[in-house]
Amino acid sequence: MALDVLAVAPLYQDPDVNKVRLIAQTTKKSTTPPKPLPPTKTKLTTIETKRIMSVLDETIHKVELVTLLSNVASSSKNSEGMLGEDIMKAVREQEDLCQILLDRVNYLQEEERQLQEEEEFKDELWFRDRVLSIKVQKSHLPPLMQRIKGSTKNVVRLLLSNPQAASLLQVQTLGRSAEAQSFIDSLVELRGFLFEKLLTSPMEARDKTQFIQDITRRNQRNQEIIDTLENELAACMRNRDAEKKYKVETEIENWIQKYDLEMSEKQDEYEELDVIHKEEKLQLEELKRRHDVLVEEFSQIQAEQEINAKKRLEAEQEMVHMVRAATLIQALWKGYLVRSMLRSKKRKRSKSKVKEEKGKGKGKGKEKGKEKGKGKGKK
Repeated sequence: MALDVLAVAPLYQDPDVNKVRLIAQTTKKSTTPPKPLPPTKTKLTTIETKRIMSVLDETIHKVELVTLLSNVASSSKNSEGMLGEDIMKAVREQEDLCQILLDRVNYLQEEERQLQEEEEFKDELWFRDRVLSIKVQKSHLPPLMQRIKGSTKNVVRLLLSNPQAASLLQVQTLGRSAEAQSFIDSLVELRGFLFEKLLTSPMEARDKTQFIQDITRRNQRNQEIIDTLENELAACMRNRDAEKKYKVETEIENWIQKYDLEMSEKQDEYEELDVIHKEEKLQLEELKRRHDVLVEEFSQIQAEQEINAKKRLEAEQEMVHMVRAATLIQALWKGYLVRSMLRSKKRKRSKSKVKEEKGKGKGKGKEKGKEKGKGKGKK
């Protein structure tokens, strides 16, 4: 958390180092670079140089302690017994101030992002009010940062007054973020540069300057040779490209002529096929027309056949009905005739029977009359 706060503004700017890196990237690499001249002394001899290195070492030590405060604050229960109550109280206060600062910075960044999206309303009153509010809130950040600096100094003072706690805290290197470790590595690298600079005497500095000038002149000569070789290479490449281009153009021309010849043949073949296709198309249309006529005639014939078949079927069914009706009529007529004959025969029989009965009656009457006559005669 402390490193995040420190990242709000750059703490170290070294334009000379950046220039050295830029030159190292732009210059060509030499084939046999000479080795730099090592300093003749290995220890600092003057009080001023020792004080300078002491200040830098103390700064690195303080940065190492400060970059571990965030991890200590996150595990306060485990660290309170190790560092003591006073140090943990100061660490928590510093962590709270850092969190407040980060929250305000994040809030202001979000507000500025929204204002950029709504920039089309910059002439509106509410837009100007929001801009003014952001400016006012930004003006509150420097006093808060001063408080954080004072709190951080207080924590560092307490840690330095308790070497045992500082040593225990400095061992917790796993709690340091990668960005903080990179910053410390840069400070250590700067210490090495400064230590080498302080070890160098004026004569050695002059020799080193002469050494750098020699390297520069050698690089310039090498660069001139490289430029000459590059120009010769470019000329050779242009000549080769011109030959390669001529050959390619000739080959392309041959391919174009071959393509034109083949396309001409294909065009003639296409035109012949197109004529045949048109003739066959006309024949196909004629055949379709005839087919349509035949289909229409076939449909009419089929419809007539269906009508005739229907009429024939109806006639056959009517004939069957008529035959059945005639058969039924004949049967009824025959029955009627038979019944009529039976009735006539029955009548004849009944008449003959009546006549017979009448004849028998008359005969009996005559016999009775004869008997009565006989009786009367006897008398």
